[in-house]
Amino acid sequence: VHSNSRGIGVGTILFEYIINWAKQEQIHRLELTVIENNVQAIHLYKKMGFEIEGIKKDSLQINDSYVNELYMSKLL
Repeated sequence: VHSNSRGIGVGTILFEYIINWAKQEQIHRLELTVIENNVQAIHLYKKMGFEIEGIKKDSLQINDSYVNELYMSKLL
């Protein structure tokens, strides 16, 4: 979600749509990855029922620094 649209429910609406679509399609599992320092995104994902399954340490290099990547999932 673009920074100008954060904090007003856009992400929640998008996830509600995705989750409802996945249920209609009889999808059992949704999963995603997110960098560990993206606190706003992690908060949204947890609010939508995703749980952290694991951490991939130093998974990505961003601006000359290594960052951890979280693996998250939601069972439908």
